[in-house]
Amino acid sequence: MNAVINPLENRQRAAWEKELEEIRVEVEREMENLVTEDDTPVDNILSEKQQRLLTEPLYGAWPGPAQCAPGHRRFLALANVGLFYGLREPPLVLDMMLALDVPGPGPDLSLKPNRSYFIWEQGGKPPVVVIEVVSNREGGDDDEKLRKYAAAHVQYYAIFDPWRQLSDRLLRIYQLMGQTYVEQAGGLFKEVGLGLILWQGEYEGVEALWLRWTDLKGRLIPTGAEQAEQERQRTEQERQRAIAAEQQLTQEQLRATAAEQWLEQLMARLREMGINPPE
Repeated sequence: MNAVINPLENRQRAAWEKELEEIRVEVEREMENLVTEDDTPVDNILSEKQQRLLTEPLYGAWPGPAQCAPGHRRFLALANVGLFYGLREPPLVLDMMLALDVPGPGPDLSLKPNRSYFIWEQGGKPPVVVIEVVSNREGGDDDEKLRKYAAAHVQYYAIFDPWRQLSDRLLRIYQLMGQTYVEQAGGLFKEVGLGLILWQGEYEGVEALWLRWTDLKGRLIPTGAEQAEQERQRTEQERQRAIAAEQQLTQEQLRATAAEQWLEQLMARLREMGINPPE
């Protein structure tokens, strides 16, 4: 039996598809007028290094968030880019952001939709974590940006204040509850599979207090240099174990040779005494 075609339903679908196409064209037209970068440099060397310390290890050593069907969850870690959360809203220029389960930028990064993080281009998903590194009191990191990131529905917002510009507290982490942020105790993001800690150490020749990613067990997500050093140490340990095993084998061979020589001398001495030793 053939299905009955409803002319009214077809007209409604055609009108709906036409409206969607018009919206798409309008969005593309609006995006062409958006300023995605203004070539303003990073304000200081510490911030530049800190941003890289929060992105490079994720791509180099983090396996990503937990597995989910049908495959591995994608993530996108970016530093010093614009977050566009509304078509006619000015972007939020953040120090670092992490997004999960998003398409990511297209292969041609010269295209306008691939230059910044447009929420509507990433499946409607805002970043799950945003981090600001405070270098002065002008950025509004703990008031104006706090409200704007809440409006953008960013789940976690962390403020790292290494020079105590805003308060005596080095690290504050907020979680979105409804429409507002509530400060949380501890630095674990269980839904993400990561945590944040303060770490005193050397990074790229600079000894300082840094903000670092960890896994949920508190283990640092290593940088590329740290991974190379860990691999070098593993290789050296394996070499030392091989040398020790070879030395032990040599010593065992020497002991066996010495025992054989002693036995031959003993048998020869017995023969000299007229005793015929057993074979």
